[in-house]
Amino acid sequence: MNVIGVRHLGSYDLLEPVGEGATSVVHRAMDPYRRVVAVKEPRGDLAGDPAIRRRLAREAQTMARVRSPYVAEVFDACLEGERPFIVTEFVAGVPLRDLVARFGPMRGEMLTGFAGRLATGLAAIHGAGVLHRDLKPGNVMVAAGAPKIIDFGIAQDASAVRQTQAGVLTGTPGYVGPELIDGGRSSEASDVFSWAATVAFAATGRPPFGAGSLHGVCFRVLRGAADLDGVSEPVVSLLRLALRRDPAARPSAAWLAGRLTVGEPGLVFAAMS
Repeated sequence: MNVIGVRHLGSYDLLEPVGEGATSVVHRAMDPYRRVVAVKEPRGDLAGDPAIRRRLAREAQTMARVRSPYVAEVFDACLEGERPFIVTEFVAGVPLRDLVARFGPMRGEMLTGFAGRLATGLAAIHGAGVLHRDLKPGNVMVAAGAPKIIDFGIAQDASAVRQTQAGVLTGTPGYVGPELIDGGRSSEASDVFSWAATVAFAATGRPPFGAGSLHGVCFRVLRGAADLDGVSEPVVSLLRLALRRDPAARPSAAWLAGRLTVGEPGLVFAAMS
């Protein structure tokens, strides 16, 4: 059914834009069965760019491999034609960044539950052989109190990750590990560092390595000067482990998730063995 004023992309009705980045736009949309979904397409001037198309295809392929209640699910993809797009689960929540700005930092069981569920989602990503490479407050939606990891725009197959190009930082400053600043490879351990930085933001409302210039933020990351003031136990101890400078010394996402047992209504910390 065609509705006046509604744009169409394939068999999907685009209802309204809900997010926009440097290379793509995300729409709230309706599928042929009248279900609300999210449709991501390149910005109009980039739709024909081969590199953008390859990135969109890689995003669809990596997302399709992951199954977790804490990771957005991909439903469909059309990577040919004039306007390529992918269709994913529409998460009816708010970005963690906005949630904390509106309601303040998480505390107690809420924080513990959030940290555990986020680690569980990241463990599922790694279990599928995928690296997210850009876990941060803007890429975590919170719906019904639970996190949902989104935006696999720079995710890669873990076996295909190459050395970082000199002078090019993959990810978001303040949320990437020091090894990436030094030109090292992305890894599960660098995702774990990003997990810890994201949880620290949820707990304090502050970027753990501060704001300001890129040089200043990267300098604090390299020094290991994370601001964890106000983060309570037991979460703060896990963050210190996950923020270690040496990637080999960080725990895995599965290990972190294993230290948090799923319960209702939230997660309860289980004593570390």
